[in-house]
Amino acid sequence: MVLADAKPGTRNEAGISAVLGILKQAFGERFQTGESFRAQHAHTTTYIPSQLPDGVVFAETSEDVRTVVKACAEHKVPVIPFGTGSSLEGQVNAPQGGISIDFSRMNRILEVNAEDLDCTVEPGVTREQLNTYLRDTGLFFPIDPGANASIGGMASTRASGTNAVRYGTMKDNVLSVTVVTANGEEIRTARRAKKSSAGYDLTRLFVGAEGTLGVLTSITLRLQGIPQKIAGGACAFPDIKAACDAVIMTIQMGVPVARIELLDAMQMRACNRYSGLTYDEKPTLFLEFHGTDETVALQSAQFAEIATECEGGEFLWTSNAEERNKLWKARHDAYWACRALAPELAALSTDVCVPISRLAECVAETQADIEAHGLLAPIVGHAGDGNFHVLVLFDDKTPEGIAVVEEFVARLNARALAMDGTCTGEHGIGQGKMAFLEQELGDAVDLMRQIKESLDPDAIFNPGKIFRRH
Repeated sequence: MVLADAKPGTRNEAGISAVLGILKQAFGERFQTGESFRAQHAHTTTYIPSQLPDGVVFAETSEDVRTVVKACAEHKVPVIPFGTGSSLEGQVNAPQGGISIDFSRMNRILEVNAEDLDCTVEPGVTREQLNTYLRDTGLFFPIDPGANASIGGMASTRASGTNAVRYGTMKDNVLSVTVVTANGEEIRTARRAKKSSAGYDLTRLFVGAEGTLGVLTSITLRLQGIPQKIAGGACAFPDIKAACDAVIMTIQMGVPVARIELLDAMQMRACNRYSGLTYDEKPTLFLEFHGTDETVALQSAQFAEIATECEGGEFLWTSNAEERNKLWKARHDAYWACRALAPELAALSTDVCVPISRLAECVAETQADIEAHGLLAPIVGHAGDGNFHVLVLFDDKTPEGIAVVEEFVARLNARALAMDGTCTGEHGIGQGKMAFLEQELGDAVDLMRQIKESLDPDAIFNPGKIFRRH
């Protein structure tokens, strides 16, 4: 058989044509090449245009994944994993064409070990699906990125979310993965032991690789006990610095806060308008505490004292679930409240993360930048770990509108890096932040390239993401 030989970064027409025939024969109706299917699997929330794959396989087993990878490897055709398609930095785009593997049908919960506080799931299992399944065991999976994301996508982007300050991120909560490698074989990176000193930490290598080193087919996760009691509260502050001072003091005093979210004044105005709320339109912290009746009351009292010391307003808190949801409504509605400010505009969600001691400075400088350039761009932060998001509303119909947001994102990332932060706390690199990764890590990116070339010499796994090949 004559194999099509495509140089990295070019579209392999002959190889793609061959693979389309192979996969149609292998999968029948589970392989789709219609434009509507392909467009659904190239959605991106960036200003980067959608780049469609040539076909979509709806995988049902790990053997299906191996079949796809073997065919694509033989003909040097890209493979792009697809979970639920958040693609905040263009991770599911197919810049060289290729085959998208849709994992929505690989959604089985394979094993739950309640005594060991772990479970193993297929990549298409969603966070809400898993926690519904686990509820009767008294356990839950704590990572909450704010959407019903797939576990495979969360692992691939090393996701986190609102409760990372207490429970960590995906890198802290994945015990092992199984991966289909470039030769079509499947490997398991670790056993279920809670700790191991055996060899290289391959699990951490694949968690956060955005599908560029292999395709995940199962993930073993660390679980937590469902808290006996959950309390939530909110407190307004005169300015960003006062709010961040309260966050730092809370962390330093060892108050085991489960969530501590920061919404700036623009975001609070948007939430009041959208949801009919009456919050003070000032920087506001939303908090959640997990524990027993006694411990959540103690933690809430401790924070109330901290808030007073940092010139905060009244700290309203409750352990009643309905009242807690009302208190947190502004945070829950933040995205849609922001969109409602200018429904005719597109929205770009971008994130950075800085050392918590620099959070107030970084947010304040970003707000000044937003005001100076006349942007609509509310800020929401996972304040407990220095991570914040800016939702920029912009005109995506004109080159000038796109240029404005591109320039803002570049300044935001330069600001975070100047403070020894990172260009992304949880969204990943994808296509949108490749240049910033180079600025952040310098020569270390060359080592990443060497790892990529060793594990994926023909660059079939999600090419055009994380970094450009030399």
